[in-house]
Amino acid sequence: MSGLRIGSRGSALALWQANFVRGELQRLGVSSEVVVIKTAGDRFQDAPVAQIGQKGVFIKELEDALLEDRVDLAVHSMKDVPTEIPKGLSFPAICMRHDPSDALVSRAGQRLRELPAGARVGTSSVRRQAQLRRMRPDLNFCELRGNVDTRIRKLGAGEYDAIVLAKAGLDRLGLSAKISEVISIEDCLPAVGQGAVGIEARTGDKRASAAVAALDHAVTRTALAAERALLAFLEGGCQVPLGALATVDGDDLRLRGCVASPDGSEIVRGHKVGTASTPEIVGRELGGVLIEQGAGRILQLAGRTAANG
Repeated sequence: MSGLRIGSRGSALALWQANFVRGELQRLGVSSEVVVIKTAGDRFQDAPVAQIGQKGVFIKELEDALLEDRVDLAVHSMKDVPTEIPKGLSFPAICMRHDPSDALVSRAGQRLRELPAGARVGTSSVRRQAQLRRMRPDLNFCELRGNVDTRIRKLGAGEYDAIVLAKAGLDRLGLSAKISEVISIEDCLPAVGQGAVGIEARTGDKRASAAVAALDHAVTRTALAAERALLAFLEGGCQVPLGALATVDGDDLRLRGCVASPDGSEIVRGHKVGTASTPEIVGRELGGVLIEQGAGRILQLAGRTAANG
């Protein structure tokens, strides 16, 4: 029996994730190889994501490779995965989530509250910019693209005084020592799915789905189902300042969410508690709460409308 082909982006972080899956499959007695596929997000690293002009900018080519039978599995950061999955594809495994927090890496080792007024803080995420501007409106938040190593190199070259990245990515690449501050969830809710790795396959490929089934983490899947239901309800994407985090404790599920204006001047926060058996209901209910509290107007200003608003 031939080995499975694992599709991956070529960045250091994407390859770490793909090779992690490859190692787990090897532990289970399944042979595999990593196939590198370049995505639009990789080809246009200097352009803001909004200018590239499509959802799933970091995964579309990987999904095309799956549908065309050029790979058997595709490994993604779940925060890059749109809520609408192409017909014929599914996620037989969502791996256990790592720390979903954002992290600050500064040149002088300063924490966010210690940065001087006017300091240049790099991040490509409007979600991060919006929430952190609430804390430090005097900072100069600037667009930052590129892979993790590219972003850190730009920081070292003096283009920025600090940058904000996902803690999980830094941890996976062995760069935890560079973190100046792990930003509190209370100060900055993460992106939907942040910290989780998903494995995508063709729906009818029973061999590939069965091979990765043991890598699925039920608690993470449940949490992401709630977060992604909220995202779908609000029709949010990576360019909408929306943060969310679900936690599961036995049969209880708690979902926190926020929608902010891009400049951080307005922010609507809310939470919903429900049962872990119905995560999508919890997500949609929180979406309704946020709309009632004014998120709909903020989303309209951001160029989006709520699903039923």
